[in-house]
Amino acid sequence: MIRFADGEAALFSVKCFIAAMLAYYIALRIGLTRPYWAVTTSYIVAQPLAGAVLSKAVFRLVGTALGAAAAVVLVPSFVNAPAVLSFALGLWLALCLYVSLLDRTPRAYTFLLAGYTASIIGFPAVDAAGGIFTVAVLRVQEITIGILCGSLIHGVVLPRSVSARLLDKVDAMLADAERWSRDALRGAREQTLDLERRRLALELSELYQLSIHLPFDTARLLPRTRTVRALLDQFTLLLPLATTVEDRLAELALCPGGLPAPVAALVTRTAAWLETGLGQPDREAVAATLIADAAALEPATIDGATAWRDMLLLNLLSRLGDLVALHRDGRALRDQLRAPGPRPITPRVAALLHQAGARGLHRDRGLAVRAGLGTLATMLLACTFWIGTAWTDGAGAVLIAGVCCALFGNVDDPGPVIFTFLLGSAAGIGLALVYAYAVLPRATSFVTVAAALAPVLLILGSMLARPPLTLFTLGTLLGLLNTVGLNASYSGDFATFANGAVAQLIGTGFAVVTVGLFQTIGADTSIGRLLRASWRDVARRARGRAPDAQLWSARMLDRIGLLMPRLAQRREEIRLPLMDVLTDMRIGFVAGELDRLAATAPDAERRQLRAMLDRVAGHFCTLRPAAPEAPPPALLGEVDAALALFATDPEPARRRTGLTLLTSLRRNLFPEAPRYEAAA
Repeated sequence: MIRFADGEAALFSVKCFIAAMLAYYIALRIGLTRPYWAVTTSYIVAQPLAGAVLSKAVFRLVGTALGAAAAVVLVPSFVNAPAVLSFALGLWLALCLYVSLLDRTPRAYTFLLAGYTASIIGFPAVDAAGGIFTVAVLRVQEITIGILCGSLIHGVVLPRSVSARLLDKVDAMLADAERWSRDALRGAREQTLDLERRRLALELSELYQLSIHLPFDTARLLPRTRTVRALLDQFTLLLPLATTVEDRLAELALCPGGLPAPVAALVTRTAAWLETGLGQPDREAVAATLIADAAALEPATIDGATAWRDMLLLNLLSRLGDLVALHRDGRALRDQLRAPGPRPITPRVAALLHQAGARGLHRDRGLAVRAGLGTLATMLLACTFWIGTAWTDGAGAVLIAGVCCALFGNVDDPGPVIFTFLLGSAAGIGLALVYAYAVLPRATSFVTVAAALAPVLLILGSMLARPPLTLFTLGTLLGLLNTVGLNASYSGDFATFANGAVAQLIGTGFAVVTVGLFQTIGADTSIGRLLRASWRDVARRARGRAPDAQLWSARMLDRIGLLMPRLAQRREEIRLPLMDVLTDMRIGFVAGELDRLAATAPDAERRQLRAMLDRVAGHFCTLRPAAPEAPPPALLGEVDAALALFATDPEPARRRTGLTLLTSLRRNLFPEAPRYEAAA
């Protein structure tokens, strides 16, 4: 029996083939000189989801126009100075790659296209600079045809909606989050749920990427991007909040007297509500009752003999109320996504939509600069080889090397990736050799050419839809389509075919070598940079330099998503001792809230909080991935001194906030420390 995934891949392949042949037919009918560019483009923009195809098409069209404009400006200006022209085109590509690596959204494709389109147009036109404008216009026309055909077929013929995928993912993520919270309230320890929760970081990244495509989707009712962003904010707050609740439950179980019976009953009611109540009409009313009951059970005073237990209870009940509110708001935003119109369904949803802001993403400017400089060096070395050997088709090798650097510049170790692409290119050229000299000479019309290409293109299209084979297949398709001779008329010039094929292989092989020299950083280095960036951000927040908690938390969570596949490469546990970014995220979140509290606290409390937060920041600034250290014991004394001050604060709201935050900070920084004891 054919599996559903196989059927999806087959349908995707058929649509790719129809789009490619339509693009080829149109390019032939209007007399374009290189119709294979339209065919290749139709495959490059192909995506299983209709909205992703349309958005990628728009990004590619804009990028192509920018790249063509850059080529028109640069080539005539420096045509008499080949070395300067090579540097200018290489610098343009490096700059575009730098910007794309900082963007880290599907929009980055625009900058990549702008970079290597200038090379594709510019280098072959060095000997005919007078016709550069015509070449650029033709290139844009052919790519536009490929884009329009791909968009039409994938967007109209049995389209796969981004909205449907997004809504299904939201439902699955909410179900997982609610299950995790239920399990934690019922006694599951953090270690049991930790790996699953870290997977949420990857899912949040995918959900954010899907939201970029929403405005281009073909569904009848489109969820609003702002609603997705508001929901992402709720998911971002879930991780530090849920882990706080389960830690406090575990710690209270070890305290004399354990968990008070009324609090245990409230925890049980909350777990039951998370299991059955979120889908009920009285969801809002029950949530309000649970939040009110949690507030009513909070200790009114902190007794000296049971101070630590009272602080833990205060922290637990405060965070339990926040957890209930978060799950309530998540379900409300889920309902808003499925609402028939953009009007907020409740005032609370309206407030959440108003608060939703930009999504914080990790950006490593150092690595982006390195990738840009490595690309520039690759282009200059390739141009030196081309100019030095006076190879007529050397421009093809140069532009292919640049394309490889651009496409794979965001990979920690791009050499093996480009080598896989090289193997695919070699396979495609082998297929092109068979087709160009054994099959296509016998094809005397468009119909026979399409029929001859159908078997191999349908197989490759199906492989393209399978992630493990995508990279190899993309190389095969480009190797086949760029050299097989899909022009207006058949040409059996073997020398032209051989030169083009050799240029493609040499250019790709050259990129394998040069990126290994200039752009390889390895998983260990990448992990270290991510950890240091996280620690720097914790220090910044402790010093009051990252006041937007949601933006800061989103960036930290994004780093967890980046760390997970790299740690998996090393076959190490995702949870590393003293390198737990999730714990760092909780510490930084609380530290930032304490910094805000210090701004309005009395002098003694403010001085103590500032001194403590400076020590927190200093600790995280000195951490090193190779030899991480535990927080200094003096910091524990600073935290306990702050707890003692806030325990006697006469202002109830400030006392509650201070004790709640300081208890969280103590548990996250010193989970193995003895229980806090108030001074006699």
